[in-house]
Amino acid sequence: MKRIMLAAAISMGAVSVQAADSIRIAHVTGFTGPLAPYAEQLDIGLNMGFEYATDGTMKIEGRQIEISRKDTQLDPARARALVEEAYAEDDAHIVVGPVSSGVALATLPLAQDYERIIMPEGVADAITGAEWNRYVFRVGRNSSQDAVSNAVALGEPGVCVSTIAQDYAFGRDGVAAYKEAMEGEGGKIVHEEYLPTDATDFTAAAQRLFDSLKDRSDCEKGKYIFAIWAGSSNPLGRIQDLDPSRFGIKLATGGNILAALVGYSDFPGMQGAGFYYFESPDNEINDWLVEQHFDRHNAAPDFFTAQGFAQAMAITEAIRKAGGSTDTEDLIAAFEGLTFQTPKGEMEIRAEDHQAMQDMYHFEIEVEERDDWFAGRTVEAGVPKLIRIIDRSEMDIPVRN
Repeated sequence: MKRIMLAAAISMGAVSVQAADSIRIAHVTGFTGPLAPYAEQLDIGLNMGFEYATDGTMKIEGRQIEISRKDTQLDPARARALVEEAYAEDDAHIVVGPVSSGVALATLPLAQDYERIIMPEGVADAITGAEWNRYVFRVGRNSSQDAVSNAVALGEPGVCVSTIAQDYAFGRDGVAAYKEAMEGEGGKIVHEEYLPTDATDFTAAAQRLFDSLKDRSDCEKGKYIFAIWAGSSNPLGRIQDLDPSRFGIKLATGGNILAALVGYSDFPGMQGAGFYYFESPDNEINDWLVEQHFDRHNAAPDFFTAQGFAQAMAITEAIRKAGGSTDTEDLIAAFEGLTFQTPKGEMEIRAEDHQAMQDMYHFEIEVEERDDWFAGRTVEAGVPKLIRIIDRSEMDIPVRN
């Protein structure tokens, strides 16, 4: 009996040592709700990124990677509880997520409370700006990167833009950054329209946007309505139905997931700048991601798949740089100034605010039938054909923290 108890104790001790030696990452994001497609893409990309970075071993410096999934349901209070659970009960070294900017902002103080790393997936500038703390690192793009890249793509003296955006951190931060960047390029923002996140009727807003632009005589280089919108109900379609071209107004927006790009087929010739489209980068990592994603899912990797992949690459390289340590101070030192490879090419985490600096893609929409975007179905889609890569050195991204 004593031998059995001793053997059991030794076995339990071995398990405890092994568990303690693992690298524990909690993916806390909105797996249900309107942003669920983003979350699933991020999760697929995160796992594929670790697989690529570790040559399939799922180990970094001999330590096993353990990833847990926790669904925020886009509820800030629930997200806070799950992040606290990850740190306090699961002893997670790193929390990745949430994807909703508003939900992510609610969780940032917990990283400081527990002195653990958090890697939010939301876009609002405030995440690495006004609400930032030293435990926050972001690999995905921020609102300023969306805004500045689109301003670089379209902005010049004589361009007038009215904006439409969702009335929360993502939309308001995005418009503020876009306005600053567009005016820096010599363009003008003449009207800002904000609507609830669940808005579906865009008729009155469209009329206000038209009225703000139609009679202006100082817009000789172009009049644009620029949309900053996330989720399934995009205002551009309704605005297009109301024929802005009769007032000489064009539509513009950033990139999006493939499901949203199907709707872009209504906007041939529309230009913008985006974070990722699987045919835009030309490098070995993206080649691997595209090939493997097609093999496993019979579909193309999407916008957020690339972000999840890049997040895994950053975490892997930081832990290697730290000599295999997951001590928070070691990780902070490793992440600051870290350069690493991704499906988009090289990124660099800026030391001042822990925001990843990265290239963006200037595109023009062409309408094509595609049978390779989604498993088992052909769609007419607005394909964001690459005009040029906007190098990260071309974009003056403000430090806002």
